Amino acid sequence: MIFRELEIPGAYLLEPERREDRRGFFARTYCRHELEARGLDPTVVQCHIVVNHQRGTVRGMHYQAPPYEEIKLVRCTRGAIWDVILDLRADSTTFTRHVGVELTAGNRLSLYIPAGLAHGFQTLEDETEVFYQMSEFSHPECARGVRWNDPAFEIEWPIPISVISERDLTFPDFSG
Repeated sequence: MIFRELEIPGAYLLEPERREDRRGFFARTYCRHELEARGLDPTVVQCHIVVNHQRGTVRGMHYQAPPYEEIKLVRCTRGAIWDVILDLRADSTTFTRHVGVELTAGNRLSLYIPAGLAHGFQTLEDETEVFYQMSEFSHPECARGVRWNDPAFEIEWPIPISVISERDLTFPDFSG
């Protein structure tokens, strides 16, 4: 796997190293040893898929509060998404900054999201599927979020929003 560190400390774009022959190719998309070698937590306790029917759907910006903060490894397995991470770690040099990357079924990239970051995405194609590997079990009582359009973050979504949940629309303004 090829690890590309992003502008937010601890966040990485992972690219599979393809081994090709006349049949096609083989590539590793997860390796505990490679993550550990870079000081990253390889724990996976749950996996989720999210299917989004309509292009322009926004999900996020979500995170889990302590003591159940979670690390995510996210990959688009069908279609395409604009994936956004937002640093909510008060002691971070990139506090309140965000980074967006395009994940597609074709580019097969994964996004490693450290604990303390909010995460969200917008679908760029109809019938998009996203696969999550999570380091922590879901704890609904610790589920939190910040609004996708909060002026404190100035996140620019690439296309008009077509679908968003009531919950995501009503997160309060960020107070720092």
